[in-house]
Amino acid sequence: MKVTSLDLNLLVILDAVLEEGSVTAAARRLDLSAPAVSRALGRLRTAFGDPLLVRSSRGLKPTAHALALRPRVRALVEDARNLLGPAEEDAPAAWCRSFTVLAPEDLIGCFGTDLLALVRAEAPGVQLRFLGEGRAADEGAAVREGIADVAIAVNASKEADLRSEGLVREPLLGVVRAGHPLSSGEVTAARFAAWEHVVVSRHGRLRTAVDRLLEAEGVRRTVAASVPGFTTALRLVAAGDLVGIVPAALAGRLADPLELVTFPVPLDAKPLRVSMLWHPRHDDDPAHRWLRARVREAAGRRTAP
Repeated sequence: MKVTSLDLNLLVILDAVLEEGSVTAAARRLDLSAPAVSRALGRLRTAFGDPLLVRSSRGLKPTAHALALRPRVRALVEDARNLLGPAEEDAPAAWCRSFTVLAPEDLIGCFGTDLLALVRAEAPGVQLRFLGEGRAADEGAAVREGIADVAIAVNASKEADLRSEGLVREPLLGVVRAGHPLSSGEVTAARFAAWEHVVVSRHGRLRTAVDRLLEAEGVRRTVAASVPGFTTALRLVAAGDLVGIVPAALAGRLADPLELVTFPVPLDAKPLRVSMLWHPRHDDDPAHRWLRARVREAAGRRTAP
């Protein structure tokens, strides 16, 4: 492939089509016509000697070669934006760009509203795209491959090639429906373990650190179900006699609407560590630094009981 056969605009289009999985959506995002994007995609296919994207039942699916190109294309596009983008002194109100934030849906529910309000108040030309965890193998891969600008992660391990910043440490609370026997009186480890539980694991695990803590107290619990998110767990708890363990901020938002009662977990359960991850290539991007500051502010405003 000759480098002279490509220009930056073609790479911007390739980046958008890979992100959106649709010529029409990419055209809308770039304020271009769909035929113009299709012609650009044809030039890219010729230049790379690969179809890059093929049709599937869910839109355009990237080829293996396109998947390998994706992080490098995103890095080139981001470097160009950083070089040619707004100077640091430019006001956020003048920016016109989008950011992608990857986070568990529960965390989006906890402070996504505040983040959106903060962004819209200062930079009405900035759009936020919230993505669920299923869009990448993990949070690190999402920011490394350019799928997300920042990722909000729970109990994430530090990775040498990424930036990581702690946002909050979220305490855990036990939760049951109103009128449940555990909704009144002292909840001991034995009483806590006597009822069936619903646990939260995005990998479907039925055993968690809580089981080890209970066994250290000489008791065992029965896990009736595992679900991928805390909001789903709360709805199962509200519908029957299951016991759940959820972050305090989420319980504070949903306990009253779902008619739930919270109580301290009778164990030495560690709080959840909520962190923000991003790639070092964004360190010197003024707009990205501004976004990270807004994420910090929104996390600090989260609703807790």
